[in-house]
Amino acid sequence: MATTHHRILITGAAGNLGRVLRERLRGSFPVLRLSDRDEMAPAEAGEEVVRCDLADAAATARLCEGVDAILHFGGRSLEGSWPEVLAPNILGAINLWEGARLAGVERIVFASSNHVVGLYRRSEMLDHQVTPRPDGRYGLSKAFGEDLASLYAHKHGIKAFCMRIGSCFGNPRNERMLSTWLSFPDFERLVRVGLTADYRFEIVYGQSRNSRAFWDNGNAYRLGYDPQDNAEVFAAEVAGKVSGNPVSDLLQGGDFVPPDFSGDLDQL
Repeated sequence: MATTHHRILITGAAGNLGRVLRERLRGSFPVLRLSDRDEMAPAEAGEEVVRCDLADAAATARLCEGVDAILHFGGRSLEGSWPEVLAPNILGAINLWEGARLAGVERIVFASSNHVVGLYRRSEMLDHQVTPRPDGRYGLSKAFGEDLASLYAHKHGIKAFCMRIGSCFGNPRNERMLSTWLSFPDFERLVRVGLTADYRFEIVYGQSRNSRAFWDNGNAYRLGYDPQDNAEVFAAEVAGKVSGNPVSDLLQGGDFVPPDFSGDLDQL
């Protein structure tokens, strides 16, 4: 069932993926409301630019007013200390979903992360129903975001589309990305599925149709996602580009795993 939206809010609009979405979605909806705590490019036709720190509950509630759907890409995108992760990724998510509830927002497309399942071995094929196994504080914050999305979907009716994004860049940069790469065109395709498909709460993987994929993305295909790109065409370019760290190269989370790692690899 297709859905028509008038005003779409993009949080994290000053970030790498937020800028990609802004460019690719401009003109697709009557209004794009663009938000970040950092400075953004001035508004163009059909755009509203609103500076907002999602850790500010009152400001976030105002940000959500008059919005039909939210593309939530705001927050810290790297591993960090508890204080660095807590405010933008956990408190900010709480404020956003509560602001969305108060404003009557219909759905939220959430930039979750592959780091929700980063402590699985690369030899394992995972689907959307696998038990989360975060590889750090950042990954845990995204797992929390998925649970928060589930709460608001099932208790308050805000549809939630949680995308466990792999590695979204112009081209893969190393051998790991032959499994995790998400091209910009496929990124747009997946976001548009999140904005239009009929669902209540879903978890999908943000990956192209990669031959070496770690993840079974059948749930995304079921909802209408049809990726057109495959990282394998870059295999020769990235051959031999590995971290060299045995922990990174064994586990799906890659370089997010080694900081503070003190576990037993044989138990993973």
